[in-house]
Formats: sequence, C-alpha cells, structure tokens
Amino acid sequence: MESDLADLFVRAAKRIRRAQTERLAPLGLTPAQARVLRLVVGGGPLRMVDLADRLQVVPRSVTTLVDALEEAGLVTRTPDPANRRSLLVEPTERGRAVRAEMAGIRRQAAEEVLAPLTAEQREVLRGLLTVIDDAGGGGCPGRHRPRG
Repeated sequence: MESDLADLFVRAAKRIRRAQTERLAPLGLTPAQARVLRLVVGGGPLRMVDLADRLQVVPRSVTTLVDALEEAGLVTRTPDPANRRSLLVEPTERGRAVRAEMAGIRRQAAEEVLAPLTAEQREVLRGLLTVIDDAGGGGCPGRHRPRG
C-alpha cells in the first residue's frame, strides 16, 4: 500500500516535471538552469559556493549552469567585494523577466497535471504536502522555498 502511494507520488511529480520541461524549452532553459535562475532572482546576489550548497551539487556543476545562463544574458558574475576569490551571481533585467515568465510556466504545468482535482481536493493535497515538507525540515539543508 505504501509503495503504491510512493509510486503514485513519484509519477505525478514526473508528469509535472515533464510538463515544465516542455514549456521551458522555448525559453532555451533546462530544468536545472531554471532552478538556478529562480534561486538567483529570489535570493541573489549569491556566491557560487552558496548556490552549489542550496542546489546540493558540487561547485563545478554550478559553474556549468551559470556559464549557460550568463551566455544567455540572464545572469552576470562579479567579484565579491567581501572576498575577491569568490564570485557573486546576479540576475540581469532579462533574467528577472524570464524568471517572471517561468512562474507562469510552472503554474501552467501544475495546472495541467492537477486538472482532474476539484479546488477542494487541491487544498487538501496542498495541506498534506505542506505537512510532509515541514516534517522534513523543508527538504534540503540550506533550501529556501521557491516562490512561483
């Protein structure tokens, strides 16, 4: 029974992720790049090492993601005035605009998957997922809840 529940949960999450991936493609973003952009816009400027920590990846992985976002004109890297050996990642105006567009994309993808649920069922689901999220301490160390 519990494994069925876990399987259903994973399948629903994968459907939402797939729908988001399809909608992000026209923006030229991968889900990983979109996640970095959300973090930078929502909490920037961020040091590369802090970004890696929040994503729970090795710093070299962040470098690859930030390289792509910088090449697309969505973020910039500047020396950290507090520590010249560190770089700060900041969103550009275009990055902020794309981030706003991404919020709509995420909502549309979730709406597509959750469409069979009534408004009341969605609220129940939101409450249950909030309980699970809160019990796990928000999921990841150093994680900040994404907005939008």
